[in-house]
Amino acid sequence: MSTKDYLEKDYYAVLGVPKSATAEEIKKAYRKLARQYHPDANQGSTATEAKFKDVSEAYDVLSDAKRRKEYDEARTLFGSGLGGYPGGGGASRGGGFPFDLGDLFGGTQQQQHGGAGERIGDIFGGLFNRGGGASRTGGAATRARRGQDIESEVTLSFGAAVDGATVSLRLTSSSACAACGGTGAKAGTTPRVCPTCEGTGAASRNLGNFAFSEPCRDCKGRGLLVDNPCAVCDGSGRGKSTRTIQARIPAGVGDGQRIKLKAKGAPGENGGPAGDLYVQIHVKPHPVFGRTGENLTITVPVTFTEAALGAEIKVPILKGLPVTLRIPEGTPNGRTFRVRGRGVSRKDGTKGDLLVTVEVLVPQQLEDKARNALEEFRDATAGGDPRADLIQQARSE
Repeated sequence: MSTKDYLEKDYYAVLGVPKSATAEEIKKAYRKLARQYHPDANQGSTATEAKFKDVSEAYDVLSDAKRRKEYDEARTLFGSGLGGYPGGGGASRGGGFPFDLGDLFGGTQQQQHGGAGERIGDIFGGLFNRGGGASRTGGAATRARRGQDIESEVTLSFGAAVDGATVSLRLTSSSACAACGGTGAKAGTTPRVCPTCEGTGAASRNLGNFAFSEPCRDCKGRGLLVDNPCAVCDGSGRGKSTRTIQARIPAGVGDGQRIKLKAKGAPGENGGPAGDLYVQIHVKPHPVFGRTGENLTITVPVTFTEAALGAEIKVPILKGLPVTLRIPEGTPNGRTFRVRGRGVSRKDGTKGDLLVTVEVLVPQQLEDKARNALEEFRDATAGGDPRADLIQQARSE
């Protein structure tokens, strides 16, 4: 893809967010589109696969604060035609512009223009080259490229999410063609240096007032030409790779959380670093426990006499023997008690708490002896109407 293509792409429009969007809004938009266009959900659809790549490329730039700033600056400069950029004196190589933009993108711009050219080179170089250097092999430039980021999903049990787990993930990504080793050439043959760009992979195009560097059209920026293409990859040098990895999901992940596993994505090209793996977490509900942040929650039934007279009750905990909780005399319905250290693991190794809410059970049927005892209790505690103040306050408004 040429530098011009990069500059003309509106990554904000791809994700459907305004330029002023926050990082969280960008992430939310990406998640929605990634689920919609993910190849696993659209088997055999080249259109949705291309859309997924566009969405991933846009998020790759806009989710990184530094690259987003470089992208915004690059589009601002390009939108003004770059003609207003201060260049100082010196001979013009592009119809009045003081330096060749091909040098900027190729990283050879000298500092003879007071640092102005170097500044633009930093912007474009950081955005388009991702900091990767170029090396010469047999006269051809082979630029290291970072591997593609990959999206995956995993469903965990409630306990596994709390304690962490190691899961198997089956991943499909782009990689070097196994048949030709990534060269694109048929077995027994080798590519030749592109005569148009002399193996550099780049060509300079005169746009009137400045020269613009872009990938060579003949070799598509590879610096090499394939006369006898590989039958498996049709000379592209790329293929689909499916692999299974063991991924460690950290303790304390929540339902809907998206975690990043660095360098677990697609392998890089020409010695470039691997991409990252983003895993969407789904957690199955538990029949007994709930969760609020780092705390576990549970509702425990108690009898009327236990709440009125006080008692020691057994409370279950996640993966362990029950603990004893002291219910004080006169405990009202809905009161919550805290059992410390029985919740979700934190990053520092400590744990949250277990929040126990008591629910007073009202008997549905009473034996005569129990009814008589309750009637005696009612007579012994008879007094004023407990709702009198409530009624009075309601009338006063």
